[in-house]
Order: sequence, then structure tokens, then C-alpha cells
Amino acid sequence: MPAQWSAPVRYVECDQQGVVFNAHYLTWADEASNGWWASMGLSWEELVERRIDPLVKASSLEWSASARWGDTVTVDAETEQVGRTSVTARFTVRVGDRVCCVVRTTYVAITDGRSTPWPDDVRARLAA
Repeated sequence: MPAQWSAPVRYVECDQQGVVFNAHYLTWADEASNGWWASMGLSWEELVERRIDPLVKASSLEWSASARWGDTVTVDAETEQVGRTSVTARFTVRVGDRVCCVVRTTYVAITDGRSTPWPDDVRARLAA
């Protein structure tokens, strides 16, 4: 089961056409990422304590419908791919059963400012 985050669409998140401005989908994916990391037993506190700094390498967005003011969006967060030094999460933004946007974000493990392989135990949790 994916980790989930949900919130009502606020008026300030909408453009003059009455639909959610595209940058807010990235914000929602970022909000959902906290629950996604936690669902694998990886708190930010643990990662920081272990000197692992997951940085965003890339994000892509693919829209299929608009969210509007008054809707409630739910973001389903799941691991899509685990590499040696990176992991890609898929954030499916929906209103009810209607998918509005899929955000894919790739995080790279950084230690002391350089890309580094995930520690074995972290990689195992990411891949589980």
C-alpha cells in the first residue's frame, strides 16, 4: 500500500483559469515524500545522523486532469526504482479516483557533498 498525503486545494494554489498552478504538484509531492520515507522506516533524523543527504536530482510531471479549488487532492507515494546511488519515487496526485498528475522524483544519496552508494540496510529498505 502506498504512503499517502492529502489536503484540500486552497484558493491561492489556483491560477486565473481556476485550476491548480503546475508548481503546486511538486509541492504536494514534496509533502508526500515525508510519509514515503517514513513508510520505509527512514526518518530524516536517522538519515542526517548517518550523514546521508538525499538530494533531488530530477523531477518530471505528467498531467492527465486538473485539480481545482474546492477539490481534495490525495497523493499516493511509492518507490518506483532503486539504483546504487539513487531512488525514484512516483507520486500519483488524484482527486477521488481521477488521476490528475504523476510526479516522478529521483533522489541521489550525497555524503560530504558527493554522490555515494546507499548503505546496504538503507538500500534494502528502499527496495522492500
